[in-house]
Amino acid sequence: MGSLCSRIDHPAEGLPPVNRALPVVRLRVPTDEDAVAWHRVFDHPDVMEFHGGRSAELSFYEELTARQRRHDAEHGFCLWTMLDESGRVIGFTGAQPWPQEWGPRGEIEIGWRLGREHWGKGYVTAAARMTLERVRAAGVSGVVAMVNARNARSIAVTRRLGMSLAEVFTTPVSQQEAHCYRLEW
Repeated sequence: MGSLCSRIDHPAEGLPPVNRALPVVRLRVPTDEDAVAWHRVFDHPDVMEFHGGRSAELSFYEELTARQRRHDAEHGFCLWTMLDESGRVIGFTGAQPWPQEWGPRGEIEIGWRLGREHWGKGYVTAAARMTLERVRAAGVSGVVAMVNARNARSIAVTRRLGMSLAEVFTTPVSQQEAHCYRLEW
């Protein structure tokens, strides 16, 4: 997979510019230890607001990190662990096939989750741009991002990535509005 460390000071080809320099962020395939770090970093009600409202058990993250290692080995992309400039785990970003029976079935979805103390610093935008470069290099021709209609922060990230609102869905279980943003290259 090439270098896992990059600084994004100017946008990737075809992506809109950012008004400020983005922070240094590294991505790595998740390790066993990252399950514990994700569990700790995401243990905040604000972080989990659009993901069921409460923290998942450690076993959920253990299974998730193991699945990501397999997915990266098979497809060249996954949900990567996001590290700040000091090497501290601050969240994840990456891509996966859309897992639900509703929505953009069969498409590759990019996503992110960031620890609360790191919000508003540009980490997600920097890491999501790296994700776009990596999935493009893996041969993916476009991505979607499914975002809760009330999640203004994630909607702003989709716009910074150059994504456009493509469809609106009502989630079957919670009956909430979900926006499907799309980017093709």
